Amino acid sequence: MTDHPPGPLWTGRASNRGQWLLAVAGAACLALGVELAVDSNWTGGFAPLLMSVIGCLAVGLLILFGTLAFVHVAVTVDAEAMEVRCGHIGLPRRRIRLVEVTSAEFLPRITPQQWGGWGCRWRPDRGTAVIVRRGEGLELRLGDGKVFTVTVDDAENAVRVIRAHLRALAG
Repeated sequence: MTDHPPGPLWTGRASNRGQWLLAVAGAACLALGVELAVDSNWTGGFAPLLMSVIGCLAVGLLILFGTLAFVHVAVTVDAEAMEVRCGHIGLPRRRIRLVEVTSAEFLPRITPQQWGGWGCRWRPDRGTAVIVRRGEGLELRLGDGKVFTVTVDDAENAVRVIRAHLRALAG
């Protein structure tokens, strides 16, 4: 596979602007927790106040991380692997070497309902997926029997590139 130029051969992204609304809800929970901690006229005792502050902060952070990590996904296919990076800091990340792939399929319609919601998902009957929105995506079948699915724009071209690599590896 040295006949390909270095660098990515295909890149794609998908995003979900609707998750920004959830991020705002997470920020509101954080703000409420800070407000309770700083300026509270709580008369019910220290323990309930502490539990309320910790609860608001924990829920806010969980919502913020859960939504901002899956606002968008970036997929890169190069001569050796397909790499999937989520969110603004690229985590979670998944790198699948093309020598491990047995087939690649274009899926014209993937919905979060099929996978139980947005984010990194695992289902015993379907494998692992990164779902950031409904729409097109690609599915990789791996040599160990596992399946990996990701929603990404221009997935049909990604499948063409991956299949070309698979033919080159087989030949």
